[in-house]
Amino acid sequence: MTVIRYILVILLSYVLGCSNMALYLSKLRGVDMRKGGSGNLGASNAMILMGWKAGIIVAVHDIGKAVVLAKHFCPGLPLIGAAAGVACVLGHMFPFYLRFRGGKGLASYLGMTIALNWKFALIVLAVVAIVTLITDYIVVGTVTTVILVPTYFGITAGSVLLASILCVATVAIIIKHKENYVRIFNGTEIGLR
Repeated sequence: MTVIRYILVILLSYVLGCSNMALYLSKLRGVDMRKGGSGNLGASNAMILMGWKAGIIVAVHDIGKAVVLAKHFCPGLPLIGAAAGVACVLGHMFPFYLRFRGGKGLASYLGMTIALNWKFALIVLAVVAIVTLITDYIVVGTVTTVILVPTYFGITAGSVLLASILCVATVAIIIKHKENYVRIFNGTEIGLR
Protein backbone atom coordinates (compact mmCIF):
# COMPACT_ATOMS: atom_id res chain seq x y z
CA MET A 1 0.00 0.00 0.00
CA THR A 2 2.88 2.41 0.80
CA VAL A 3 4.38 1.88 -2.67
CA ILE A 4 1.02 2.77 -4.25
CA ARG A 5 0.90 5.99 -2.20
CA TYR A 6 4.39 6.93 -3.41
CA ILE A 7 3.42 6.25 -7.02
CA LEU A 8 0.19 8.25 -6.73
CA VAL A 9 1.93 11.24 -5.10
CA ILE A 10 4.71 11.23 -7.70
CA LEU A 11 2.25 10.98 -10.61
CA LEU A 12 0.00 13.72 -9.20
CA SER A 13 3.03 15.94 -8.52
CA TYR A 14 4.20 15.47 -12.10
CA VAL A 15 0.76 16.35 -13.50
CA LEU A 16 0.40 19.44 -11.28
CA GLY A 17 3.99 20.40 -12.11
CA CYS A 18 2.94 20.51 -15.78
CA SER A 19 0.93 23.65 -15.00
CA ASN A 20 2.68 26.44 -16.90
CA MET A 21 1.82 30.06 -16.09
CA ALA A 22 4.12 31.34 -18.86
CA LEU A 23 2.00 29.47 -21.39
CA TYR A 24 -1.27 30.75 -19.91
CA LEU A 25 -0.11 34.39 -19.87
CA SER A 26 1.37 34.19 -23.37
CA LYS A 27 -1.93 32.83 -24.73
CA LEU A 28 -3.83 35.68 -23.04
CA ARG A 29 -1.46 38.28 -24.48
CA GLY A 30 -1.06 36.73 -27.91
CA VAL A 31 2.69 36.21 -27.49
CA ASP A 32 4.38 33.16 -29.00
CA MET A 33 7.10 32.41 -26.46
CA ARG A 34 8.45 29.59 -28.62
CA LYS A 35 9.47 32.06 -31.31
CA GLY A 36 10.78 34.90 -29.15
CA GLY A 37 13.60 35.42 -26.69
CA SER A 38 15.08 32.11 -25.63
CA GLY A 39 12.09 30.16 -26.96
CA ASN A 40 11.59 28.82 -23.45
CA LEU A 41 8.34 28.63 -21.47
CA GLY A 42 9.77 29.98 -18.23
CA ALA A 43 9.96 33.05 -16.03
CA SER A 44 13.03 34.64 -17.58
CA ASN A 45 11.64 34.45 -21.11
CA ALA A 46 8.25 35.69 -19.87
CA MET A 47 10.07 38.72 -18.45
CA ILE A 48 11.92 39.30 -21.72
CA LEU A 49 8.80 39.04 -23.92
CA MET A 50 6.00 40.29 -21.65
CA GLY A 51 7.66 42.50 -19.05
CA TRP A 52 8.80 42.19 -15.45
CA LYS A 53 5.30 41.80 -13.99
CA ALA A 54 4.63 38.75 -16.14
CA GLY A 55 8.06 37.38 -15.22
CA ILE A 56 7.31 37.74 -11.51
CA ILE A 57 3.88 36.12 -11.84
CA VAL A 58 5.41 33.15 -13.68
CA ALA A 59 8.27 32.82 -11.18
CA VAL A 60 5.92 32.92 -8.17
CA HIS A 61 3.70 30.27 -9.78
CA ASP A 62 6.63 28.00 -10.67
CA ILE A 63 8.23 28.33 -7.23
CA GLY A 64 4.92 28.12 -5.38
CA LYS A 65 3.69 24.92 -7.00
CA ALA A 66 6.92 23.14 -6.03
CA VAL A 67 6.77 24.47 -2.46
CA VAL A 68 3.20 23.22 -2.03
CA LEU A 69 3.84 19.83 -3.60
CA ALA A 70 7.13 19.15 -1.81
CA LYS A 71 5.83 20.36 1.55
CA HIS A 72 2.27 19.14 1.88
CA PHE A 73 1.83 15.82 0.10
CA CYS A 74 1.76 12.87 2.53
CA PRO A 75 4.36 14.36 4.91
CA GLY A 76 4.49 11.09 6.88
CA LEU A 77 6.14 9.16 4.05
CA PRO A 78 9.97 9.17 4.18
CA LEU A 79 11.58 11.29 1.44
CA ILE A 80 8.19 11.98 -0.17
CA GLY A 81 8.83 15.75 -0.16
CA ALA A 82 11.93 15.31 -2.29
CA ALA A 83 10.21 12.82 -4.59
CA ALA A 84 7.16 15.08 -5.04
CA GLY A 85 9.41 18.11 -5.60
CA VAL A 86 11.46 16.32 -8.23
CA ALA A 87 8.29 15.09 -9.98
CA CYS A 88 7.00 18.69 -10.01
CA VAL A 89 10.26 19.96 -11.53
CA LEU A 90 10.13 17.24 -14.21
CA GLY A 91 6.48 18.10 -14.91
CA HIS A 92 7.45 21.73 -15.43
CA MET A 93 10.32 20.80 -17.74
CA PHE A 94 8.60 17.99 -19.65
CA PRO A 95 4.82 18.60 -19.72
CA PHE A 96 3.01 15.78 -21.50
CA TYR A 97 0.55 18.13 -23.24
CA LEU A 98 3.34 20.24 -24.80
CA ARG A 99 5.20 17.31 -26.31
CA PHE A 100 7.51 17.38 -23.26
CA ARG A 101 8.84 20.86 -24.11
CA GLY A 102 8.39 23.11 -21.09
CA GLY A 103 10.56 25.41 -19.01
CA LYS A 104 14.12 24.84 -17.85
CA GLY A 105 13.11 24.05 -14.27
CA LEU A 106 15.17 26.37 -12.08
CA ALA A 107 12.27 28.22 -10.41
CA SER A 108 10.51 24.96 -9.52
CA TYR A 109 13.82 23.51 -8.34
CA LEU A 110 14.26 26.50 -6.04
CA GLY A 111 10.69 26.02 -4.81
CA MET A 112 11.46 22.40 -3.95
CA THR A 113 14.59 23.53 -2.09
CA ILE A 114 12.60 26.13 -0.13
CA ALA A 115 10.13 23.43 0.91
CA LEU A 116 12.89 21.07 2.03
CA ASN A 117 14.93 23.70 3.93
CA TRP A 118 14.11 27.38 3.49
CA LYS A 119 17.20 28.59 5.39
CA PHE A 120 19.52 26.67 3.10
CA ALA A 121 17.50 27.90 0.10
CA LEU A 122 18.28 31.50 1.10
CA ILE A 123 21.99 30.67 1.23
CA VAL A 124 21.75 29.02 -2.19
CA LEU A 125 20.03 32.10 -3.62
CA ALA A 126 22.81 34.33 -2.28
CA VAL A 127 25.53 32.04 -3.68
CA VAL A 128 23.80 31.84 -7.05
CA ALA A 129 23.41 35.62 -7.24
CA ILE A 130 27.12 36.08 -6.50
CA VAL A 131 28.22 33.38 -8.98
CA THR A 132 25.94 34.83 -11.66
CA LEU A 133 27.26 38.36 -11.13
CA ILE A 134 30.90 37.21 -11.16
CA THR A 135 30.56 35.05 -14.28
CA ASP A 136 27.97 37.25 -16.03
CA TYR A 137 25.97 34.14 -17.01
CA ILE A 138 22.72 33.00 -15.39
CA VAL A 139 23.33 29.42 -16.52
CA VAL A 140 26.48 29.22 -14.36
CA GLY A 141 24.39 30.21 -11.34
CA THR A 142 21.80 27.62 -12.33
CA VAL A 143 24.32 24.81 -12.55
CA THR A 144 25.86 25.87 -9.24
CA THR A 145 22.42 25.66 -7.63
CA VAL A 146 21.52 22.23 -8.88
CA ILE A 147 24.89 20.82 -7.84
CA LEU A 148 24.88 22.42 -4.37
CA VAL A 149 21.41 21.20 -3.39
CA PRO A 150 21.81 17.39 -3.61
CA THR A 151 25.35 17.66 -2.24
CA TYR A 152 24.15 19.59 0.82
CA PHE A 153 21.15 17.37 1.55
CA GLY A 154 23.12 14.18 0.95
CA ILE A 155 25.79 15.26 3.44
CA THR A 156 23.62 16.84 6.12
CA ALA A 157 20.97 14.12 6.05
CA GLY A 158 23.57 11.39 5.60
CA SER A 159 21.35 9.96 2.89
CA VAL A 160 22.64 8.77 -0.45
CA LEU A 161 19.04 7.96 -1.40
CA LEU A 162 17.90 11.55 -0.79
CA ALA A 163 20.83 12.93 -2.80
CA SER A 164 20.07 10.45 -5.60
CA ILE A 165 16.41 11.49 -5.77
CA LEU A 166 17.41 15.17 -6.01
CA CYS A 167 20.04 14.33 -8.61
CA VAL A 168 17.32 13.20 -11.01
CA ALA A 169 16.15 16.82 -11.32
CA THR A 170 19.75 18.06 -11.21
CA VAL A 171 20.78 15.97 -14.20
CA ALA A 172 17.64 16.93 -16.13
CA ILE A 173 18.32 20.65 -15.61
CA ILE A 174 22.00 20.38 -16.52
CA ILE A 175 21.10 18.56 -19.76
CA LYS A 176 18.27 21.00 -20.53
CA HIS A 177 20.79 23.87 -20.55
CA LYS A 178 23.16 22.28 -23.07
CA GLU A 179 22.44 24.98 -25.65
CA ASN A 180 23.61 27.62 -23.15
CA TYR A 181 26.97 25.88 -22.76
CA VAL A 182 27.41 25.79 -26.53
CA ARG A 183 26.62 29.51 -26.77
CA ILE A 184 29.09 30.32 -23.97
CA PHE A 185 31.75 28.31 -25.81
CA ASN A 186 30.94 30.13 -29.05
CA GLY A 187 30.80 33.53 -27.34
CA THR A 188 27.16 34.08 -28.29
CA GLU A 189 25.49 33.61 -24.91
CA ILE A 190 23.82 36.81 -23.71
CA GLY A 191 25.29 37.93 -20.38
CA LEU A 192 23.96 40.27 -17.73
CA ARG A 193 26.14 43.15 -18.89
